Amino acid sequence: MTTPKEILLGTLENLGRDDFEKITWHLKNGSVEGLPAIPESELENAERTDIVDLMFDTYAINTFEVTKNLLGRLNRNDLLENLNKTIPEPKGKSGND
Repeated sequence: MTTPKEILLGTLENLGRDDFEKITWHLKNGSVEGLPAIPESELENAERTDIVDLMFDTYAINTFEVTKNLLGRLNRNDLLENLNKTIPEPKGKSGND
């Protein structure tokens, strides 16, 4: 089974250099309302695998929502659609259970 970190890594690996740089710019500038920025010092020279760890450490259960928001800003609907298909369903009780 593919882990959430592997899913995010696969998404980031499908970004070209320019789009990847835009993602890191948004992360360091706190472009997602209500969520913290990742310090520039941590993003500087970070590889895609490092970004995955930083995003999960910073955003925890909101990581995929942040990712979807940023992909939407980049008009990467192809990756957004693929991510929506592969994100694991949250485990636990919902309001419908």
